[in-house]
Amino acid sequence: MTAVSDESVVRWQVEQVHALAPTPASLIAAQPVAVPARWSHTGYDERGLWGRCSGGASEPYEVVVDHVGVGFRCSCPSRRHPCKHALALLLLWVRGQVPPGAAGGGAATWLAGRAAAVAAAAAAAAGPAGPAPASAAPSQPAPPSSPGAGSGTAPAEGGPADAPAEAPPAPPPSEPQRPGDDRVARMAAGLAELERWIDDRMRTGLADPALARYATWDQLAARLVDAQAGAMANRVRRLAGQVGSGPQWHEHVLAELGLLHLLAVAGRHLGHLPPGLGDAVAAAVGWQVRQADVLAGVPDTDRWVVLGRSDTREDRIEVRRIWLRGATTGRWAMVLSFAAYQQRLDESFEVGASFEGDVFRYPGASRLRVLVGRRSDTLPFPADVPWAGQPLAAACDEVGAVLAAEPWLDRVPLCAVAQVARAGGRWVLADPTGTLPLVAGPGVGTLLACTAAGPLPVTAEWTPRGLVPLAVQLADRVVDIGPQVDPSFVGAA
Repeated sequence: MTAVSDESVVRWQVEQVHALAPTPASLIAAQPVAVPARWSHTGYDERGLWGRCSGGASEPYEVVVDHVGVGFRCSCPSRRHPCKHALALLLLWVRGQVPPGAAGGGAATWLAGRAAAVAAAAAAAAGPAGPAPASAAPSQPAPPSSPGAGSGTAPAEGGPADAPAEAPPAPPPSEPQRPGDDRVARMAAGLAELERWIDDRMRTGLADPALARYATWDQLAARLVDAQAGAMANRVRRLAGQVGSGPQWHEHVLAELGLLHLLAVAGRHLGHLPPGLGDAVAAAVGWQVRQADVLAGVPDTDRWVVLGRSDTREDRIEVRRIWLRGATTGRWAMVLSFAAYQQRLDESFEVGASFEGDVFRYPGASRLRVLVGRRSDTLPFPADVPWAGQPLAAACDEVGAVLAAEPWLDRVPLCAVAQVARAGGRWVLADPTGTLPLVAGPGVGTLLACTAAGPLPVTAEWTPRGLVPLAVQLADRVVDIGPQVDPSFVGAA
């Protein structure tokens, strides 16, 4: 084949790539792979596109996509078609990150065979009476059906409207068609039921006595668990504990119901959301991302400072959040650790220390959560960082940017030079640019004592109820004042 110009090829839209994915999880897995740094020898022509993707194997995966007849071939061992590498290559193409070129080697042979097979199928369908009139052709491609496991082909969903479709071979009986379709349907039904439930609550009002019964919320959460929307079930159960918890509980419950409704609607329209936002919604609803897929992405390399630690109990599980910040880039990163009864949390990160290393970010809009890869031995707190001395107003701007991307987040880190003060009958963190209320807890007293002589660098978590202090930086050390795990719950050292 000869190289072609971009004008001679009908380029797909990103929505067509989303429609082709076998599951939303496949799209999530494809995002960290859809970066040019992972690819080499890429190109496309009027028939297909191709490239080599570096992955977990010693040799790069060979990927070819027929964007006319809509078929896929990849040397990876995945049983899903299209695999994440084919989806990632399509995403690169629709973003204009694949150059035009001429196919060679195995890609050219496979695409030529595809073209010949499609032409033969079209001729056979025409029969002796000649081809069907143009008016009889459908205006849109047929809905996708299950691709064959061996051929990696699929019908012309998302391709040009006049592209001939090749009937894929039937999959072997031992392999289910379209893995994950049942889960997608269950999750969509569960989110639709949640949306109706919230509508009913708005009609009856928050004064409904049924809201004071935990069973009302627990039954809804159980249905969401059955729908495999576990993250939403956890939010519902936590919300149940806020009913009647204080004089402003109506305000807090109403705000959380609004976020639940937002996620329920967005979760049923994942294919229509921008990639980063779609990934964030999928994670908030309950889709899981494999650690192997996260570690296959491109790492952030920096000197990472451990600025704070926060332990919380969530649904009979202890959760530890370790907040890191890049000394050079200033980007935040969150390492999560979980412990059930008598298990241990990760204790390898010391607040106030730092290390040189790589972090791999989970897909999403804010991309706060990370996995730590290579890292050096523990280093002291760096003497000078660009974000040292940040005022409270600048820290609030950072928090606002994160919440604008993912408004359902309930914990966002901030670091500012400030001190504890008293305003409006409650303790606040204050500096000349403003104040933020503090959540009452043991850390407030320690922070008050440390900042009595003047403002100091303070790390805290923003929450809808106020700031939770995590650490305060003194002249000679960093004091960890974050909420601590119940020692009777986790295993002994």
